[in-house]
Amino acid sequence: MDYNILWFVLITVLFTGFFFLEGFDYGVGTLLTIISDKESDRSQIVRTIGPVWDGNEVWMITAGGAMFAAFPHVYATLFSTFYIALFLMLVALILRAVAFEFRHQRTDEKWQSMWSNAITFGSIVPAFLWGVAVTNLIAGLPIGQNMVYQGNFFDLLTPYTLVGGAAFFAVFAFHGASFLGLRLTDQQLLARARTLGLKFGVLAAVLYVLCMVLTYLETDLYDSTLAGAALVLSAVSFVAGIGALYKNCSKGAFVLGGLAIAGTTIGFFAGLFPRLMVSSLNPSWSLTIRNASSTEYTLSIMTIAALIFVPIVLGYQIWTYYIFRKRIAPDDTSHQAY
Repeated sequence: MDYNILWFVLITVLFTGFFFLEGFDYGVGTLLTIISDKESDRSQIVRTIGPVWDGNEVWMITAGGAMFAAFPHVYATLFSTFYIALFLMLVALILRAVAFEFRHQRTDEKWQSMWSNAITFGSIVPAFLWGVAVTNLIAGLPIGQNMVYQGNFFDLLTPYTLVGGAAFFAVFAFHGASFLGLRLTDQQLLARARTLGLKFGVLAAVLYVLCMVLTYLETDLYDSTLAGAALVLSAVSFVAGIGALYKNCSKGAFVLGGLAIAGTTIGFFAGLFPRLMVSSLNPSWSLTIRNASSTEYTLSIMTIAALIFVPIVLGYQIWTYYIFRKRIAPDDTSHQAY
């Protein structure tokens, strides 16, 4: 395995970790203002992700940094192509981050309600836009011979990509509901989270099937046996996850839903390989792991750095989740900062 393939695999792993971890983060944020209109209940929900949400976002930053260093032409084309979409996502994420920090600074309900709504907004928008971005990447974009995007923002919004965005949103909401089932003790909130999880799960399953049908019609992703197998197994896993939640097994639902997210991400990257961005104007103008990569020397230095720092990041996150592994009780005071 040469460095180009190695870094393609590593970026796949980073995005898989990001969608798995940040997926339930976005899901919890999405459900925050739906589950209850009482800020005391919402405080319990916020505390389930309060200590870990920013650590989960490290995976996005790391994946973006890895893309910039390993495949700089992809980074440049990607960020210019999705400039407005990424700007909207950044605004939502900044608002979400501020909301986590400001929400607990005052105790009056109007103040807390405002920031609770900001968390929900800052969770729904990125979840949807990530789905739009991923489906655009595999469907193909009008990229010219000079690796420059030749369309506009509205070219990114097609029936296929809108379905992809809605599917990501619904899957993450289900993932978040399953996570709440592992972290809460309040029986009313657990029951509401389960009910909403089942509703979003059924919606996600329908959207997932529709998205996969459109993927078959709009892309060449199924030319890859690995991609096809990963997506089929992901669909089976997700349906099994809905069944687990129906039987009130949140742990099973969370694991199976997470496997579905991981399998879908792997399937999309496997279908892209060796491409990273597909040109709809001319297949030979697509950005690949060869024509868009850094030099071999740069990749070799980065590989050494990754071998040192990726285990440190993994160890830190595992330790964080271990420390904050206990369920959140209504009278819990150990997470008052959230």
